[in-house]
Formats: sequence, C-alpha cells, structure tokens
Amino acid sequence: MRTYRRTWSPGSTYFFTVNAADRRDNDLLVRHVDVLRDAFRAVRASHPFELSAIVVLPDHLHCVWQLPEGDTDYPTRWRLIKSHFSRAIPAEEQVSVSRRKKSERGLWQRRYWEHLIRDELDLHRHLDYIHFNPVKHGLVSQVRDWPHSSFHRFVDAGHYDVDWGASQEIMKLSFE
Repeated sequence: MRTYRRTWSPGSTYFFTVNAADRRDNDLLVRHVDVLRDAFRAVRASHPFELSAIVVLPDHLHCVWQLPEGDTDYPTRWRLIKSHFSRAIPAEEQVSVSRRKKSERGLWQRRYWEHLIRDELDLHRHLDYIHFNPVKHGLVSQVRDWPHSSFHRFVDAGHYDVDWGASQEIMKLSFE
C-alpha cells in the first residue's frame, strides 16, 4: 500500500463525505455514475489531486484525496466537481426558493464533511469505512458486490482479500 506523508499539512490527505440534496429514495449518483466519473476526471486534469479511494452510493459518496504539495484548495475542487456534474444531467429536481435566487441546482447539499487524515492508522480506518459502506447501508451483503468502489482496485493491488468484509469480525465492527 502507498506510504502517505506523515506531515499532515498542505499537500495532505483528506477524507470527504458529500451528499445529494435529496437523500430520500434517491439514486442520483449511481444512476449518473459515468457523469460523476467524468466530473472527477475533468477537475483532476485542471486541479490535480490523487483520488486514493472512493465509494459512490445512491445518494452520497465517500472518498480520500491526497492534494499536491503546498496545496490546500479542496473547496474549489468540490465546487467544480459538483458544478460539472450538475451541468451534465437534465434539470428535473425540485429547487428551493433560496437555491433558485442563487441560480443553483438542487442536486447537492451545499456543505460536505471533511476530515484531515492524521496518520497511517487513521488512513486505514477511513479506507475500511469507505469500502465497507455499501454493506453498512444494506446495498449488498459483501463488499466485493458493490461496483462503484475503489475496493476492486485495492484487491487487484493486493491490499484487500476479495472476501474482505465478509467475516463476522468485520461485520461486528463499528464504522461510525
């Protein structure tokens, strides 16, 4: 597995949770997962970062990024990803009055959760959380069955066994 810098400053590694605006019975992100991938690619081309891990769920996503040395501007990257995605899909959602006044789409929650990864243990806990999340939400019974996850890349690289997450010990862990 890649070694991450132990100086957690500009150029550091971050965990994010980003939510769709309407989380009730919403499959927005998996229905348009190719558009979301394109948005990430476009933004990474103009504002580089390493997408270390990701899981895309129906109404939210979790990921770990490592920013370039000396760079702390993840807010711009998220703004661009969200706007690229929003412009690329049909406008069918309900838009609140406050969003309409700001000419915003109603696809994304305005805020997101960000956590600066502190050390290797913190990183590994967040990677496990990301990859186990589809099981936690009852979308699949085994981690390997969720297609929208970097878990498969981690298996190919030898960092996880293909059956990781299926044991009773893992299922009993609290990923809160």
